[in-house]
Amino acid sequence: MPAKAYPKSASAYPQVTSPKRGPLIVFLTAVLLFVLFISTTSVSDASAAVRAAKERAPRPSISRPKLTALLPDNPFRQAAHEPPVQKNSTSGEAKWYSDWKWLNPFSSTITLDEHRSVLPPPATRPPIYTFYDKEIKKTEEVRAAENKLLLIWRRAWWAQGFKPVILGRSEAMKNPHYETLQGKELTPALEAELMRWLAWGQMGSGILANWLLLPMGAYDDHLLSYLRRGQFPRLTRYESLGSGLYSGDQMTIQSAIAVVLKSRKLTSAKSVLEATSDPDMFAVDPKPSDLAFYDPESLTALYKTITDTLLTNQAQGLTFLSNLISAHLHTNFLNNYPSGFGILSPHAFESTVIFSQALAIAHSLNTCADSPVPHSCPPNRPGCNPCSPLKITYPRSKSNDTSLFNLGTVPHPYTLALFLARKTEVTVAHIRRETERDRWLQLMTQDTLGTKLGGTDRIVSLKEEVAGEFSAARGIWTIAEQALQWRDLEWHFGFELPRAGISVQDVAASGTNVQMKLFTSAMKALAPTEEALVLQKDIFAKAKQVVTKAVKARDKVDMKAVVEAWNLADTEAWRFVRAYEARGKVERTRWEEEERKFIGGEDGEEGGEGWGRWFDRL
Repeated sequence: MPAKAYPKSASAYPQVTSPKRGPLIVFLTAVLLFVLFISTTSVSDASAAVRAAKERAPRPSISRPKLTALLPDNPFRQAAHEPPVQKNSTSGEAKWYSDWKWLNPFSSTITLDEHRSVLPPPATRPPIYTFYDKEIKKTEEVRAAENKLLLIWRRAWWAQGFKPVILGRSEAMKNPHYETLQGKELTPALEAELMRWLAWGQMGSGILANWLLLPMGAYDDHLLSYLRRGQFPRLTRYESLGSGLYSGDQMTIQSAIAVVLKSRKLTSAKSVLEATSDPDMFAVDPKPSDLAFYDPESLTALYKTITDTLLTNQAQGLTFLSNLISAHLHTNFLNNYPSGFGILSPHAFESTVIFSQALAIAHSLNTCADSPVPHSCPPNRPGCNPCSPLKITYPRSKSNDTSLFNLGTVPHPYTLALFLARKTEVTVAHIRRETERDRWLQLMTQDTLGTKLGGTDRIVSLKEEVAGEFSAARGIWTIAEQALQWRDLEWHFGFELPRAGISVQDVAASGTNVQMKLFTSAMKALAPTEEALVLQKDIFAKAKQVVTKAVKARDKVDMKAVVEAWNLADTEAWRFVRAYEARGKVERTRWEEEERKFIGGEDGEEGGEGWGRWFDRL
C-alpha cells in the first residue's frame, strides 16, 4: 500500500483565527489601577484623619515602659544576678534600691527582687552651718531653753531639704588663720564673728546662718530652691539680713578672712562688714522674702514682750522665743495651703478605720499652737493670715490642686480585700471570681487619669506624686498597717505639732474616737454604722497580723501572696510608699547619730553646752 502523502505547503492547512485579547487586557489593567488609586487615597486620608485626631486628643504625661521590660524572663536564658545591695537600704521588712529608673512601673524588673522597691536617688542636702561657743557657762534652765531653740533651727532647715550642722571652737581652731587671729587685737564682737567664719571656712563651701534665721516660706520658693543646689560661685550676703546669712565656696571664704585680718579697723569694727573696705568682696542679693530673722531689732520692734522678758529672765525669754518661732512656722505652713487638707479616702465607706491616722494628723495641724504673742506674723510676712483652722475635705481621688495638702493612706491589697469583702478571711475563688484588679489605684487616680488606663500607667503617676521633687512636699503618704510617731511627723513638717492629748497610735487603734466621728459625719449618708465600725476594727486587726507576718497562715495557701499576685500595681504602690517612708527615717536617724556627740539629742541629752552668747546683745 502506497504511503500517504502530506502537503508540503502551509497553505494546505486550514487557517485558525486567534481572538483579539489586547483591548480586554488594557481595560482590566485600567480598572485595577483605578481601584488601587481610590483605595490608597481613602486609606491615606483616613490615616491622616486618625493621626490628626490623636494629636488633638489630650495624653497623660506618663512614661511608658518598653515591652521587653514587661515580658517575663526567658526560662531558657542564663539566670541574671541581682544588683548589689546598697548600703543602708533596709529597715525592717522595707527594702529599697536607689536608681534613676525609679519611674519604671514595676521595681522587680530592675532589682530582680519583688520585695525591693526602686526609689529615686536621695537628693543631696547642702550643709547649712551655724556656730555656738560651748565653753560659756550658764544655768541648767538657760541650757535647756537653748537646746530647744537649737532643735527648732535644725528641724526647720532639715524639713526644707538642708543638712543643718552646728559648729564650735574646735572647728575654728583647725583653720590656718586661727594663729593669725590670736595675735590680733579685736573687739569682742568682731572676734566672735570671726570665730564663726574660721569654723565655716574650715568646713568648706556652704551656707553660714545665724541660729535665729529660719526658713519661713514655701518649699519651692526661689531662694530656698537656689540654696538647695549647693553651688555658690561668689561670696554672697543678703540685704537687710546683716550677718544673718552668707553663702560661698571655701576659697572665697578663706580669702575674705585674710582680707579682714589685714584690716586697719580691727580695734573698732564690730562685724566683718565693718572691718572690710573692699566693696567687691561680697555679691549682694536682694532681701529674701522667705527667710525670717529674729534678730534684736526685729524682736524689739515686733515682739516687745519677749525682749522685756529676756532682760529680766533669760531662760523664760528664750522659752517664749522658741514658742513664738514654732507658732510662726506652723502659721506659715497653713498659709501655704489655703485650700486646706485633703484626706484621700477611696473606699471610705468600707474601710473607714484606716484613715484614723490621717485624721489625727489633720486635726493636729488644724490646732493652733500656743504663742506668747497671739495672732502675730513672722517678721518676713507681716501680712500673713494668723493661725486659723483650715477646711478638711475627703476626696476619693488625688487632684492636681497645689494649694491642697494631701494626706494619703495606702492599704495593703490584702487589707483592702478583707474590707471590701467585709470578712476576716478570703479565698482564692473569691479573689479570682469576685474582685477586680488594682481597685485602690484605679479609684485613687480616676479623677486625674480617667477610667481607661491600666495599672501600669497609674502606678507611674502615683510614684511621681509620692516622691517627685516638689510634689513630695505637698503631701504625706503612709501605709495603713504601720503606726506613725509624732517625732517623725515633726521632722517632716519642720515644727512641733500641737498634740492636744492625741496619740497617733491610740487613734489608729480606735474606730470610735472623736476624729472618726468627725469623719463619719462628713460622709453623711455614706457613713457606716457603729456596728460596721466595730467589724472594720476586727478586720483591720486581722489584716495587720497577716501583712506584718505576726501570724502565719494555717493552711497551705498563702492568701497574702495570692492577693499580691492578683493586684500587682496596688502591691507595687504599697511597697513603694513603705520603702520611701522608711528611707527618709533611716537618713535622718543616721544624721542625728552623727551629730549627737556635738549637740546632744533631741530630748536634751548631754552633748553640746549651748550657745547663749548670741543672746548677750539682747
